[in-house]
Amino acid sequence: MNESTTSKTEQPVANAKVFLPRVDIVETADAIRLMADLPGVAEEDLDIVLEKNVLTLKAKVKRTAPEGYTATYREYEEGDYERTFTIPDEVDRQGIEANIDQGTLHLTLPKAKHVLSKKIPVKPR
Repeated sequence: MNESTTSKTEQPVANAKVFLPRVDIVETADAIRLMADLPGVAEEDLDIVLEKNVLTLKAKVKRTAPEGYTATYREYEEGDYERTFTIPDEVDRQGIEANIDQGTLHLTLPKAKHVLSKKIPVKPR
């Protein structure tokens, strides 16, 4: 699985910032698993699209500034998230699953059946 290198860490989009979420990718015998940090993102504000071999994650963050207050100091910037990946042909596109839990997106990309390892028994002659 390859990450697209066209995105930058931070991009201005209509007065909002767009960040690359931090991602961990692991591979098991039967799937590729992706975990992306998306703090402040609700399930309904997450958009995951697979077009050909490009997987795109887009997430909107609802702004949390209390009404009537002005920030005097901030170490944490709010913004939306976007990241793209090129996925291998071996992924079973119909079996992809996603869920978000406490600000972490868990995406499972199962390997197609024809790609999974198979033990071949050796028979005596």
